Amino acid sequence: MALARVFALALCVMLAAVGAQAQDVPQPDYTEWELRARADEVKLDLGTASINELESIRARMVDWRARFLAAEATNQTRISTVKAQIDALGAPPAEGEEEPADIAARRSDLNNQLAELRAPVIRAEEAYTRADGIIGEIDQIIRDRQADALLELGPSPVNPANWPAAFEAVTTSLRASGQEIAANVSSATYQAEARRNLPLILLLTAIGGMLLARGKHWAQMGVEMLRGRARRGAGVFRFLVSLGQILLPYIGIYALIEAISATGFSGTRLDFLLGQLQLWAALLFGTRWLADQTFHEVADRATVQLDDNARWESRRLANGLAWLYVARAVIEAFGELDNYSDATVAVVEFPLLLLTALVLFRLGRVISDETNAKVPEGEERSVFRARMMRVLGRIGMVTAVAGTVMAAVGYLRFGEFSIYPVVATLALAAVVMVLQRFIFDLNDLISDRMKTDNEGLLPVLAAFALSMAALPFLALIWGAREADLLEVWTRFREGFVFGDTRISPTDFLVVAIVFAIGYMLTRLLQGALKATVLPKTKIDKGGQTAITSGVGYLGIFTAAIVAITAGGLDLSSLAIVAGALSVGIGFGLQTVVSNFVSGIILLIERPISEGDWIEVNGTHGIVKDISVRSTRIETFDKFEMIVPNADLIAGTVSNYTRGNMLGRIIVPVGVAYGSDTRKVEKILMNIVRNHGEVLMNPAPQVEFVNFGADSLDFEIRAVLIDINKGMAVRTEIRHQVVEAFTEESIEIPFAQRDIWVRNAEAFGRGSFGTPGAARPTEVPPAQSVPGDGVDNDDADGDGGDGGDGSR
Repeated sequence: MALARVFALALCVMLAAVGAQAQDVPQPDYTEWELRARADEVKLDLGTASINELESIRARMVDWRARFLAAEATNQTRISTVKAQIDALGAPPAEGEEEPADIAARRSDLNNQLAELRAPVIRAEEAYTRADGIIGEIDQIIRDRQADALLELGPSPVNPANWPAAFEAVTTSLRASGQEIAANVSSATYQAEARRNLPLILLLTAIGGMLLARGKHWAQMGVEMLRGRARRGAGVFRFLVSLGQILLPYIGIYALIEAISATGFSGTRLDFLLGQLQLWAALLFGTRWLADQTFHEVADRATVQLDDNARWESRRLANGLAWLYVARAVIEAFGELDNYSDATVAVVEFPLLLLTALVLFRLGRVISDETNAKVPEGEERSVFRARMMRVLGRIGMVTAVAGTVMAAVGYLRFGEFSIYPVVATLALAAVVMVLQRFIFDLNDLISDRMKTDNEGLLPVLAAFALSMAALPFLALIWGAREADLLEVWTRFREGFVFGDTRISPTDFLVVAIVFAIGYMLTRLLQGALKATVLPKTKIDKGGQTAITSGVGYLGIFTAAIVAITAGGLDLSSLAIVAGALSVGIGFGLQTVVSNFVSGIILLIERPISEGDWIEVNGTHGIVKDISVRSTRIETFDKFEMIVPNADLIAGTVSNYTRGNMLGRIIVPVGVAYGSDTRKVEKILMNIVRNHGEVLMNPAPQVEFVNFGADSLDFEIRAVLIDINKGMAVRTEIRHQVVEAFTEESIEIPFAQRDIWVRNAEAFGRGSFGTPGAARPTEVPPAQSVPGDGVDNDDADGDGGDGGDGSR
């Protein structure tokens, strides 16, 4: 009780804090906002702002919009209270009707209060809409400018008139860099600093050179140590150790950069290039590792399954693309330092673009060729990866050709946008596939350690989440701005408006948590009822199951209502949705609703229960489970039959074990004519009375039921303690009857017929009398041979169709 009180007190404090926070929302400075908005709108109207200026304006607008969104929560608690008070007064009177003066005055006062409380909210909503409109206008302007720049016709790189200027610009850049380094090296000040740092320089140089020369080899040695392990999960350790192929050489590059910086000989230009060198080195080493993981020389360790030659060529081409990508980055760095002209940029970058297109085309051809695929049978994930790479390969081939042609004409930006994003997309797809394979290998390792089945939903969901996480990077590759992604995230956090309520992801999280708690409490209550409470009552098993199921459905429904309310969704807003759904329920979902209602009736009325032996539409079986839509029945042939609940309610169902397990069996017995019927009756009665499963009250009976065509017919009728054993009891009784009749020489007849042939001499004159003609040799019992002179006569001459017991 004390714990409950503490929890209740904490909950009250939280609610009070939330309410106070809603009341004390800081209000934006609308005067400043008005001046800033007007100034920015003027800049947008002039159309002279640069991209950087537009991004700066947009960042300010995003900040203002966030303030206005927070201000929309002003007075929410008071507004809800006043609305409830107005609703308590009832609906306003219709036109022409009068309302009592005191109620009318109170309604007017509350409406005035509501308008006053909503004034800051309305102002914040108006300002939010204005800021959002400015942001949308800026995004549209930037996108239009990007599209114009992409389709802008520039200098052609194949025009020889542009080559001398480009050559001169590149030569000037290299000469300037060399002169800067030479000047620093000849400086006495820099030389003195280099001598002071000589031990550190030598140490960093040794470390960097050693890691560059041997780092990859050491990482490969670590991988090979794990290669021979056949146990599940070895791929996880190989993956982690293989990361050393990136880390160790990168540390070596970093050590060399620090050694060069320690000499003091690097100037402004070299410092800028050294800063970019870290990124270039990471790109090269990462691509080399990625190519090795994707197209590994060992077939079973490759992410994309190709034959040996295709994997080797793909790995070589992927490394070539990485070097070309870095070379383009170096050219762009020099262009940024020395401000290259458009013609120089086109001439210098076009050879790299052409080589990239050639390598991309060749790589796309290799991975898209189905004859190179070597996918193990039964590995669906490998099949999917192969298909994905084939699609990307074909796209790469098309864009390589189109981009090169467009760049040669003069649309260099379009050519770059066509080719380089495809290269980056291939790399991103390879990263995703490699990480997905790592996830499945990790799941195999965990499953092996825990001795469980390795097939599960969790690794599939993790792989899917990884694919979703790659989408923002894919958008950035294809020209999306960071601001665009932030805008999507902002919209997601803001949620959406449903009626008068704004639903945010936080509300969804609250709904999920509250529903999960309610669901767990419901399951705990069901378990307590099923295991502790209900077994101590006199309620039968079917009734216990019905109560447990009813508590479950009621608990889940209550948890859903509480969760929706806790999330801030006004249930009255669902009235229109419920009205629309009722139409669909009436037409398209009538069968589902009928089965649902029938399931509720079955659980309440309980004409059948779990474990009952029933017959439905001529099929016998045991009821295994009753749900709200259908009932699961296990037949005696050991297959499951799913019966809609509506069929059980509307149709005829035979329940053989309803209320008790008693049931009657009937065993027919036939004896030959001439047998002592009194003796037969006595034998049969002794057999049935001595059986352990037969009840003596009501007493079993032996009935002489009929003079049959071939036998004297008796029936053994007995009530069993458990009708489920009826088949076994019948079998045992039949065995005992045969044994007893054999001892007493009582015959159990079977149908027989004698064939009498009239005018046998007629066969000599017929077709059978011809030489060589086949003659009938034997007629099976109980059959007659039609034809001239053949008659199916009875054997005993009584005018019947064959007397009882005739030979």
